[in-house]
Amino acid sequence: MSSNFNIRVYGILLTKNREIVVSDEFIRGEYITKFPGGGLEFGEGTKDCLRRELMEEMNLRVDVGEHLYTTDYFQRSAFNPSHQILSIYYYIHPIDEIKTSFKQKPFDFTSEQTADPQGEAEVFRLISLNEFDHHAVTLPIDKMVAHILKQKH
Repeated sequence: MSSNFNIRVYGILLTKNREIVVSDEFIRGEYITKFPGGGLEFGEGTKDCLRRELMEEMNLRVDVGEHLYTTDYFQRSAFNPSHQILSIYYYIHPIDEIKTSFKQKPFDFTSEQTADPQGEAEVFRLISLNEFDHHAVTLPIDKMVAHILKQKH
């Protein structure tokens, strides 16, 4: 059996107002709330991946800080059952002022963004650290990281 790994790198961005940045996404007909970040590309380091993803997603340059967590158990991909997910989480710090538009409600997409069931859409929200918990995110590894964040903060 061949090994198929999907390596994901995510950033924990805690604002000065003690709010966590989350990404609400529409992917292949599914609604998912997760931390900003994405897939590692061949030839790329994990921190470079995270810097690239934040620039692509939020047009935001970031410093990648302390490592928070790496998946230490088997997690099958929700989108490709033949792949194992390995997720790596770092704290990230904006270099520039955050100019991203934040939504108030979860999954506040335009109808055009979700018109194609096979399409993808993404918007961002801020959740107060006091209100943030594992229920705020969708994916199993993100839920574990949410528990860790609550313990640390």
